[in-house]
Amino acid sequence: MATEQVSQVLPGEPLRVEEARDGWARVRTAYDYPGWLPAEALGGEPDPFWLAPRTLEPLEAAQSLLGAPYLWGGMTDQGIDCSGLVHMSFRAAGRLVPRDADQQEAAGAPVAEPQPGDLISYGEPADHVAFWLGGGRILHATQREGINGVIDEPEPEELRLRRHAVFRL
Repeated sequence: MATEQVSQVLPGEPLRVEEARDGWARVRTAYDYPGWLPAEALGGEPDPFWLAPRTLEPLEAAQSLLGAPYLWGGMTDQGIDCSGLVHMSFRAAGRLVPRDADQQEAAGAPVAEPQPGDLISYGEPADHVAFWLGGGRILHATQREGINGVIDEPEPEELRLRRHAVFRL
């Protein structure tokens, strides 16, 4: 089956199998994300990540991924996309949030004045998301000319013009 990766399932992540066919399993994640994976990849011990208490804040977790390369659908320090950065940063803080930028925006509460750690979405519907750092700076995973990864930078003008929502999860 030749398809584009849109997300990743990490080892031991809780899944619900909805269908099995020809060596593949259609699954749904704990955060309600559907997908297919090889049936042989199922099984194993639950990841202690899902059970451990967390003290890290999402923004701190995101900052720990600075320099990670950009990968569409990625959710690890080996490759991560913008909404994967938000998703995994909240997971590192012990909170399960939606996987995609538009879902994250829909789950968030609008804020009038962003505080560090709040989120900014871009596009309609949202197709990019970034952490607000304050002072006009954002932290996000991006792939554009000369940049390929998680960076902390002044909010680029081309993004500022596409800003759609400021929200808090």
